[in-house]
Amino acid sequence: MTQRDMAGFLDVDVKTIRNWRKNKPNLYKIIMQGFAIEETIKKAEENITELKEIAQSLNKRKEER
Repeated sequence: MTQRDMAGFLDVDVKTIRNWRKNKPNLYKIIMQGFAIEETIKKAEENITELKEIAQSLNKRKEER
């Protein structure tokens, strides 16, 4: 996610994100960690969906035998 994307999501100006990075590094770090956690959760959900699809496919093959 770009700084522009983050700013849009947070409904702040891109300059605000840049100022937080420079002047409020702890706030910026927390925000970045929040976005990283959200992305990790999204990827985990995608992995779960893929694993379920694989399991279903394997179960179908097993039943066909």
